[in-house]
Amino acid sequence: AGVGVGVATGFLVGTNPLYLVLPLGAIPFLFYFFSNFEQAVIGLLILRSALDPFSDQQLPALFAIGLDALTLLYVIVMLLRRRTVHTDGFWWFLTSWVAFQGLWLILMALGGLGLDASYLSSSIREWVRLFSWLMVYLLVMQLKDRFSPDKMISWLFLALVIPLTVGLTQIGTHRMNGTLGHSNTFATFLLLFLGLTWWKLGHSRPRLPWVLLLGVVAFFYVGTKALFSLIMLAVFVLVLIAPRLNLVNLIGGILLIALVIGLFMSTEFGQERLASIANTPLLNPNIDISRAILLSYGDQNSFNWRLSHWHLLIKAWEQFPIFGYGLASAQPIGNGFLAHSDYVRALVEGGIVGLVAFLAFIVAQFVRLVLLIRSAPRGSRQRSLCLTLLAILLSISVGMITENIWSHTTLFFYWWSLFGIAGWKWNELELSQSPASTKTRWQPLS
Repeated sequence: AGVGVGVATGFLVGTNPLYLVLPLGAIPFLFYFFSNFEQAVIGLLILRSALDPFSDQQLPALFAIGLDALTLLYVIVMLLRRRTVHTDGFWWFLTSWVAFQGLWLILMALGGLGLDASYLSSSIREWVRLFSWLMVYLLVMQLKDRFSPDKMISWLFLALVIPLTVGLTQIGTHRMNGTLGHSNTFATFLLLFLGLTWWKLGHSRPRLPWVLLLGVVAFFYVGTKALFSLIMLAVFVLVLIAPRLNLVNLIGGILLIALVIGLFMSTEFGQERLASIANTPLLNPNIDISRAILLSYGDQNSFNWRLSHWHLLIKAWEQFPIFGYGLASAQPIGNGFLAHSDYVRALVEGGIVGLVAFLAFIVAQFVRLVLLIRSAPRGSRQRSLCLTLLAILLSISVGMITENIWSHTTLFFYWWSLFGIAGWKWNELELSQSPASTKTRWQPLS
């Protein structure tokens, strides 16, 4: 044991002296984690949105690995104590899908893909990233009989505090990114909470605080100056108001879209971004895809550059069409650039098999949300939340056409937290936690 500790200590100091401090803090945190499980989990969920500025120090990766270890340890302890470990049907589907992604690790190790085993470490990191989403879902599920869903979601809003505070210091800069590292990543993160704020606005009294928060989040959303975010917002609003279209919802949706587009166009950068679309095949019939690819070498048009980049990646995919090149391989195949289309990425990295698995994964989320909507009482908060998540999922699916949303780890960290909460038995939980109950520990959020 002494030799093992000495070797481990030497390795940690040689790698990064900061790592030596982590085990010393792990022991007291483990005591806190098990003795104050609810508070510890909520604290971890809130903390995640503040970690991306420390990516160079590998802190987000260490956080993910630590969260995975804590979740597995908690499950093992609960099983040894013969206590209930909460899961649902979709969690098992997600487990199967993440396990299936391990196939590409095996194929790469065996030399059965377009890249050899020298890229295996990058693929393993990508698989661990996917596995951490599975653990987040599982960890949140363990709170289903300890909090009301409303209260749990209200706690998640605290994850906005640090990113928005940092965003305040970026007012007047080229593009805001909060603590998320890139403005596009910040935009999808804000879209998620824009949807949650909209949901809260429809089920809370008084409404004024949520109206103000909606305006604040919309302001920072525009500050990202991400052109694709306008399309995602339009899709989100249209899907959200379509099932219950009335004059009030229609006016509210139009005003929200008009506010965001108006703020976007009020900046010189926004005007340039919108004007650039006119020189693409989207709006100019005189420019075909071949010409757009040629223009991309000198016109600085991001969409034409994407067409050229996709052409490069698809040509590479044609050499290994069935299983592709492996997880996280699109960047080295694309000369150091990400795919800028999650569907092209799935095709290049996983081949036809991987693309089908990716599309099935998205469709399964749609099906899950639709089933929850159909089973929830009409007009209930659960039904409204699931409809909001469905609108966000549709907007994300559209945004994935031209963006690297799959790489937005923070977005999916909170997405899977909410996905787990959406599947809780809301009515039964609220009944069991009514003030008349003498067994409840937590009171529902009014």
